[in-house]
Amino acid sequence: MTKILELREKRAKAWKAAKAFLDTKRGNDGLLSAEDTTAYEKMEADVVALGREIERLERQAAIDAELNAPTSNAITNVPQRPGEDNKIGRARDEYRRDFFAAMRGRTVTNVLSEGVDADGGYLVPTEFERTIVQGLDEDNVIRKLAKTITTSVERKVPIAATPSVATWVAENGAIPESGVTFDQKTLDAYKLTDLVKVSVELLADSMFDLESYLAAEFARAMGVAEEEAFCVGNGTGRPSGIFTENGGHVGATSSGASITFDDVINLVYSLKTPYRRNAVFLTNDSTVSAFRKLKDSNGQYLWQPALAQGQPDRLFGYPLYTTPYAPTIAAGAFAAAFGDFSNYWIADRAGRTLQRLNELYAGNGQVGFLATERVDGKVILSEGIQLLKMAGGA
Repeated sequence: MTKILELREKRAKAWKAAKAFLDTKRGNDGLLSAEDTTAYEKMEADVVALGREIERLERQAAIDAELNAPTSNAITNVPQRPGEDNKIGRARDEYRRDFFAAMRGRTVTNVLSEGVDADGGYLVPTEFERTIVQGLDEDNVIRKLAKTITTSVERKVPIAATPSVATWVAENGAIPESGVTFDQKTLDAYKLTDLVKVSVELLADSMFDLESYLAAEFARAMGVAEEEAFCVGNGTGRPSGIFTENGGHVGATSSGASITFDDVINLVYSLKTPYRRNAVFLTNDSTVSAFRKLKDSNGQYLWQPALAQGQPDRLFGYPLYTTPYAPTIAAGAFAAAFGDFSNYWIADRAGRTLQRLNELYAGNGQVGFLATERVDGKVILSEGIQLLKMAGGA
């Protein structure tokens, strides 16, 4: 390496000398004499030769390094046995295997001790919990649109109650305070349970896929309860819903008992421009029939069907989603919501549990399975979700 550095320095000096020679030997016409041309070409050839020698030495160094490299890496920890699981905690295959063996009533090792909760249930395996959550997402429209976080404790979210206001100030003038104030929203964890009964005969049948059955049942039942709470929950013992007084902000009120073209326009433009970039409509399935009849001044329908399978229909150019748990058209009801639903936060408390109940239904030849999750949801920034309120009512 030292030899290479020396040759590089020598080549740099030779090239510098060649350029200096060229600058000093040019005549008034900018050309070299025949004698000087021969001398310069000799200097230039020396620079090229030095470059080739450097390249040869660099190739030699690279080959030497490759040949001297170790053919294997040193063992720095305990070797893993063939087929051994390198996951940890509830993600381990061993934990999952023993968990469902316990659910079938078989004797298991102490692997599950790390997943026992205070109520005597077991924390479900990571992969099983992921399957439940995936099922919730498939059956729950709000979960698709909202922001979902996982917490281990109560979560406080700071928000600006009044925004700051920029002010034009004269040169050397006093700078006024903007008077910004802050508030906070608290995301708690409300307990949601589901009880499923399975016959002893089915549990004894090795062909019965207990894992898939329980995951599907819990996802379906909990998805229904979650969706209803995320829409119209009162915040007492359950999440706060979007279509409530503590949910979105009333952006427009209908002019009569039915929804009109102007009502939709007023709702859309009640939402501030930054939120409209990711805005969607959310309403009850039955309300869509009212939207489908609306036309603009040119006779064009505001509702347009989806252009591709799996994509939502559109209303006034924005995606339109429906849920059976949004309020229907009625006096004083919040018939539709329009906004960026990432302003609705869902807080999943980490660690869903499953408990086997052996004695409770033994007389019926059944075994109960009690699933428990803790979740909360609420609108964090109400200005990001605007509601259409029907005329009349309180």
